[in-house]
Amino acid sequence: MAQKTYKVIQWATGVVGSAALKYFIENPVTELVGVLVTNPDKVGKDAGDIVGLPKTGVLCTDSEEAILAMEADAVLFAPSMMTPPVDMVCRLLESGKNVISPAGPHVPNKWFAEKQVRIEAACEKGGTSFHSCGIHPGFASDILPLTLARLMSRIDCVEVTEIIDKKRNPMIYTEIMGFGADCDELLANPRRGPDTYQHFYSSMQMIAEGLGVEIEKVTTRFEVSKATADIVHDHGVVKQGTCGGQHYEWTAWVQGKPLIVYHFYWQLGTDLDPLWEQGEAKYRVRIHGDPPLECHLMGQEEADGRQPFYGIPWTGLLGCTVVPDVCDAEPGIVTHFDLGVVKPQGLVRR
Repeated sequence: MAQKTYKVIQWATGVVGSAALKYFIENPVTELVGVLVTNPDKVGKDAGDIVGLPKTGVLCTDSEEAILAMEADAVLFAPSMMTPPVDMVCRLLESGKNVISPAGPHVPNKWFAEKQVRIEAACEKGGTSFHSCGIHPGFASDILPLTLARLMSRIDCVEVTEIIDKKRNPMIYTEIMGFGADCDELLANPRRGPDTYQHFYSSMQMIAEGLGVEIEKVTTRFEVSKATADIVHDHGVVKQGTCGGQHYEWTAWVQGKPLIVYHFYWQLGTDLDPLWEQGEAKYRVRIHGDPPLECHLMGQEEADGRQPFYGIPWTGLLGCTVVPDVCDAEPGIVTHFDLGVVKPQGLVRR
């Protein structure tokens, strides 16, 4: 029997989008039919040229209307903005295209009830499905912990930690996130607002639901570390005494105790005070309970003996690999549970 193929459109070709684009071109299950770009220099180029592959015959466009008019089964929606345009998500869904979005909105989520209602209505109108995905929020913060939970007889607390050395793994938004800023000023005005955890709440809620409990509240904490020397990185210099490291912590409480804790340690090298974490970039899951468990998710060691940080391309690939399941799902919002993640309930004992 011939293998079923799915016509796909790649929306945006940043780091996330480029990883997805390469996958769609090389994978026999997907047929690339369109690419939306925002960089004028990419308009009219063959999709293969964007990611260093042979020509595909698919030319990149910056016309949203042209993309909306295309016939396709799915769109991998990866715009660069921090808050994706829900209007466009809905227009794509209404046009008959399933949408998989690593950019969000991450639903179901009680904090985005209005957006959720709009997306559900668009799915009904277009006979389509919507799935939000990613590495964190996403795989590292929900699927992986729940999978590991099957090895436990009792769970007291789940900790998920993102560790990135942004000197070793440079990112264009280093300055935007406040590195190099006055520490006291940044503490008073974090670049991630106090409500940012809401975008990760769907992952927290997924763990809670999987364990059969309800979240009572979420608390946040933010701290910074100072550069003890000038730190030169690919996008500039962080001066001694300014912010060289950041730690965000979001905690979901159940029955008066912390049950789910997300840590984010972003550091520029090791000339920092304090230096919270040392070692390679990774996602680390620690489950406290019986028996206690720890798992590290990181890139494979390279020739220089270091592990690369793959969090951003992984974000795109997590969307690519569910294209068939999302396209074949019933109309509506498709969750990880809909895709077959096991719920290991009954493990939380308070």
